[in-house]
Amino acid sequence: MKPAASIRQRLSRALLLSALAWSSVLAVAVWLPMREEVDELLDDALQSAAEGMVDLLAVAQPTPASAPPPAGTGERRFVWQLVSHHDGARLLRQSAGAPAAALHATPTPGLSDVAGWRVFGQPLGHDGQMVYVAQTRAERGKAESAIGFAVLLAGLPMVLLALLWLRASVRHELQPLQALSERLAHFDPLQPGATLGTSDHEELRPVQAAIDALAGRLADRVARERAFTAHAAHALRTPLAGIDAQLAVAMREAPPTLQPRLQRVRAAAGRLQRVVAALLALFRSGTELQRVPVDLPTLAARLPVEGLALLAEPAPPLSADVDLLVAALLNLLDNALRHGAKTVRLSLPQPGVLAVQDDGEGVTPERRRDLAQALEQEQYEGRTGLGLMLADLVARAHGGQLQLPPAPAGFTVWLVLGPQQNQASP
Repeated sequence: MKPAASIRQRLSRALLLSALAWSSVLAVAVWLPMREEVDELLDDALQSAAEGMVDLLAVAQPTPASAPPPAGTGERRFVWQLVSHHDGARLLRQSAGAPAAALHATPTPGLSDVAGWRVFGQPLGHDGQMVYVAQTRAERGKAESAIGFAVLLAGLPMVLLALLWLRASVRHELQPLQALSERLAHFDPLQPGATLGTSDHEELRPVQAAIDALAGRLADRVARERAFTAHAAHALRTPLAGIDAQLAVAMREAPPTLQPRLQRVRAAAGRLQRVVAALLALFRSGTELQRVPVDLPTLAARLPVEGLALLAEPAPPLSADVDLLVAALLNLLDNALRHGAKTVRLSLPQPGVLAVQDDGEGVTPERRRDLAQALEQEQYEGRTGLGLMLADLVARAHGGQLQLPPAPAGFTVWLVLGPQQNQASP
């Protein structure tokens, strides 16, 4: 899945597109009046050139009627023609590059357009003679394009400077949000008196007030749930202990035919006691762990589960909350027993990682991947049993999580217990 772009990236792209759009609008807005001005200047140049040609040709010797006009060759910015309209449109003289035929068939003074040409006509003063000075539309287009490009280049640095200023302004305005996100990363709403305080920026004060209010409601709800669960667990523990004691007496007094049935009942009561102990440990811990060095062989001695052989490999002490760790292991051992395990091995494959490996029936690779995904996403309901969920909650309380590595046989669980503290064994 492609990660979503950050607010800064989206704003930067929006600013870039806005700058390009505004630069285009600015260029068009400047170019249109400039184009009109260029057209007027070029028309004035045509008129001035025509008037100058009239003055020159007025004092020049007229071309004999039998003399052919010179051939127009080459490319010029302006061309001119001397045309006699006394008996039609006879071309008397022309400059290099001018059309071979007269630009107008009838006398046309002033500005006019002729297929591809912009023309200014000026009477010469002789009978029926006109001087036409013309410029091609292509040449005028080149001039307009050159001016438009120059305008664009002149405005581009200003647009770039404005873009840099806008980006700097956006970065400056987003700094309070960045600071707020850093504070939220270390904000624990379950800590007593937890609050984000009052922001120096007026725009963020309603946001921080809403977050504080949400954190307060969350802390109250968690406190109520913890209190209810703790009371419920305490209320269950006493009668469960009494049930276990009565079952022990009943097993001594019952006939042999009832012994297996009573043993199954007592085993079920024992599993319920372990669940209650896990709940008590979790809700006793609150938000602060009581880490101490834990020796694996000593820990294994505290985990009597009838029907399982528990082996603990010698290893350096593990830093963990003992009560929480015992609660998690009791549930994992109960799972192993119910899935046909006879032996469970405890080891430390990595620092801060407690491996629980049994020789039970295990699960299929597909089921293991589904369980691992449920634990990773903390979506326990309908996908994991109570034992795995409680063990994962204990691991997360330590700053880690539960992992299910592949195993050649049986079932293996890794309790990742977060960063280890440098503590000496007592």
